[in-house]
Amino acid sequence: MSVHASFDHTSRPSTSPPPSRPRARTQLWFWVLIAIVAGATFGLVLPAQAHEAKWLADAFLQLVKTITAPVIFLTVVIGIASLGDLSKAGGLAGRALAYFLGATVVALGLGLIAANIVKPGAGFNAGPTAAGTEAAQEKIADAGGAASGLSGFITDSLLPSSFVEPFVENAVLQVLVLAILVAASISALAPPVRERVVGVLETTSQVVFGVIKLIMWVAPLGAFGGMAYTVSEFGGGALANLALLMATFAVTAAVFIFGVLGLICRLNGFSVFKVIRLIKDELLIILGTSSSETVLPRLLIKLERAGASRRSVGVVLPTGYSFNLDGTCIYLTLGALFIAQAAGVDLSLGQQMALAGMMVLTSKGAAGITGAGLVTLTASLQAFGGTFFTPEAIAIGIALVVGIDRMMSEGRALTNCIGNAVATLVVAKWEGELDVERLHAVLNDPSLANPELGSPTDTGEFDLPGETERETTVKAPLVGAGAATRVHAPVPTAVLG
Repeated sequence: MSVHASFDHTSRPSTSPPPSRPRARTQLWFWVLIAIVAGATFGLVLPAQAHEAKWLADAFLQLVKTITAPVIFLTVVIGIASLGDLSKAGGLAGRALAYFLGATVVALGLGLIAANIVKPGAGFNAGPTAAGTEAAQEKIADAGGAASGLSGFITDSLLPSSFVEPFVENAVLQVLVLAILVAASISALAPPVRERVVGVLETTSQVVFGVIKLIMWVAPLGAFGGMAYTVSEFGGGALANLALLMATFAVTAAVFIFGVLGLICRLNGFSVFKVIRLIKDELLIILGTSSSETVLPRLLIKLERAGASRRSVGVVLPTGYSFNLDGTCIYLTLGALFIAQAAGVDLSLGQQMALAGMMVLTSKGAAGITGAGLVTLTASLQAFGGTFFTPEAIAIGIALVVGIDRMMSEGRALTNCIGNAVATLVVAKWEGELDVERLHAVLNDPSLANPELGSPTDTGEFDLPGETERETTVKAPLVGAGAATRVHAPVPTAVLG
């Protein structure tokens, strides 16, 4: 028999014992962690063979890419169209962009400060390897092929050239634009028609979420291949300056996560440490694949289950993957000054500020895929150019950095992922679309938001099977502001009482 309760503290506590936690060996994070350790060991013991294991990571990323665009499209369309009020979506987008701009400026500033204090490129007297020089030329060619400036960003990265191409190319921003246009069109329909269309999309989303569940269970193979390749490629012969650059980036990213994001979380009533624990599965997948794109579908489900409305999650999180790349921003200013210091170029404070200001734009649209940060850094140096970064200095600098970029890519992706999770929860709270009590329940017991335990239904409900079956009415806007939502979930007695 089910006990009907709400998330208020006046509810009678249940006499049922709290649900037991699932065993580690049944959890995805456990097998991803095992795969990471096994891959690292393989890369150290048999580097030649491990180098060939990269195809496992590539194959996993390829599988994820097949589902990323449909997930974003369906989530955004359902989240906005179910409201029937586009003014609310406009306010949400405005607040999200304001948050992203503030986070970008802080991250770029931290990178500048760290580079000026530590000076990781000072006294650099080593040259690039032949392989590094060849890889650098490829990155320079990639960066040169992209249009620069605001107009280039709008025409090449933001606006689609056809309805199908963004899905084929997995262009997140362009899919988001299409989703908003489709959602606006559906919102203009008569309510009965709109409800039927949204119902069909909801059913389709359940199928897509089922595919996500199947794909994610091969994540350990991708993590194994990615880690084995990284260790075999990187080896142990890094120069002291490159090691210092890596350490400086790691410390700066930690300061941003636990200092800046920690303060933001505290001001909004939750802990950044608990948010990290909530998304630990996704962080482990990123650690093995060096790409935050691999976990976007899971995060869309998990953050909605954590109490953020579907509309907030559907708009803020995919947008953040192009506009809120905190780790990439730290890397851009830190990497640019490292290259300047290695080339013996002394940039004044004003020149550094101008460089950071330009990177506010160039950092946008660098999707969460491996190597995107290095291409963006190259494009930024070329755009700034002139007497500060000559073509020769750029070629040498990128050739030096490319050898450790795979390791730094993991740090960028981890920071980006944490930053976007925090941003989604914070913006949802600003919009009044965050069920705070549900959030605290999930932060205290992350298994309540486990994407492996079912998929969202067409009414905004979730079936989260557990040891006890308690039906809990949660007055939270999971689909639209002010809507009451029912969540079938194993809720700990401590939360209810």
